Amino acid sequence: MSALPFLTDDEIAGICDGLTKPAAQRRYLAEQLHLTVHKKPNGRPLIARSEFERVLGAARSAPAQNDLHAAPNVVGMMDHLKSRKHGKKS
Repeated sequence: MSALPFLTDDEIAGICDGLTKPAAQRRYLAEQLHLTVHKKPNGRPLIARSEFERVLGAARSAPAQNDLHAAPNVVGMMDHLKSRKHGKKS
């Protein structure tokens, strides 16, 4: 079975562990987790699965240590250039 386009009520209940009222769940999801939350006709929160993955998936997938861009060592390069001998050897 493929994943539904929206989070199920059980999934939302698991995310909002301890919060049972739909209004409290909506506030928590919007204000604390910064998700775009819509309201179902019965008052329960409605969240697109892609929104959940966009917001919370980004935090899970931090770049690997070797993928980080390292800045050049400017101080080391300047020291190297200053210590070089320029011109002809005598």
